[in-house]
Amino acid sequence: MNIVVLDGFTLNPGDLSWDELKQLGTCAIYDRTPPSQVNPRASGADIVLTNKTIINRETLQALSELKYIGVLATGTNVVDLSAARERGIPVTNVPAYSTASVAQATFALLLELTHHPGHHAQAVRDGKWTACSDFCFWDFPLIELAGLTMGIVGFGQIGQAVAQIAHAFGMNVLVHTRSVKPALPFVEFATVERLFRQSDVVSLHCPLTPQTKHFVNAERLAWMKPTAFLLNTSRGPLVDEAALAGALNRSQIAGAAMDVLSVEPPPRDNPLLQAKDCLITPHHAWASLAARVRLMRIAVDNIRAFLAGQPQNVVN
Repeated sequence: MNIVVLDGFTLNPGDLSWDELKQLGTCAIYDRTPPSQVNPRASGADIVLTNKTIINRETLQALSELKYIGVLATGTNVVDLSAARERGIPVTNVPAYSTASVAQATFALLLELTHHPGHHAQAVRDGKWTACSDFCFWDFPLIELAGLTMGIVGFGQIGQAVAQIAHAFGMNVLVHTRSVKPALPFVEFATVERLFRQSDVVSLHCPLTPQTKHFVNAERLAWMKPTAFLLNTSRGPLVDEAALAGALNRSQIAGAAMDVLSVEPPPRDNPLLQAKDCLITPHHAWASLAARVRLMRIAVDNIRAFLAGQPQNVVN
């Protein structure tokens, strides 16, 4: 088997091993592949692995020997799934590898919004505690999570993990999801409007589809409490960024924290980069070492299953 990895750097920037993949065939592994090089690099490949490099219909038509596409992520919008299906090429993904890491990162962002440990640690380094007249100080309100309401949009594995952590913090949990699933005993399902109006924290954990693009828009932001926070560790285009920036700058809501943006890396004119009370991290909630080890293992297992004639995690 001739295997080509188009953009392997984010999975393995050097702290993992490609050895198990290399045991399955001849491997060409590229850190990144610009659009102009996708066809030349993938030419002759039986198996192509991609994370964010786009494989469209034109590329699929050009790769006559291609038999399998593996996406090194959960989301598969980078591949033209219908064109691959027409060619009889299975496309696989890697589900659920980052559940614990993303749920943990969600609360890291929330705790920075509510207790500001990073800000206050820097204030200490800047000498503010040394110069303080009292044994303690804080220059932001410190918000206790117990008793507040967490509204979760989407109730897959990550949404459920976030709900469990919220419950452990003593929060009430509201959930909105397309299909009501067996509920955790402390979860209450709600309409979109009720969730946005009653929640102290709204956290997004749903896939990006034509129906969910700009799910958070000006109307729904207006439903939120002025003391509420918005979190997005899911997909950037779920949020109308101009509307959110406006809401933040008008103090319409108390704050937001994003690990994802509509364009990544963001252009300098993205309105959220300068918005008031907005934390942005660089799409790394998924990227703990433990999560990437799982991702690598499952991606290799997907190929093994395909070669054995029993493909798994096929999305098309």
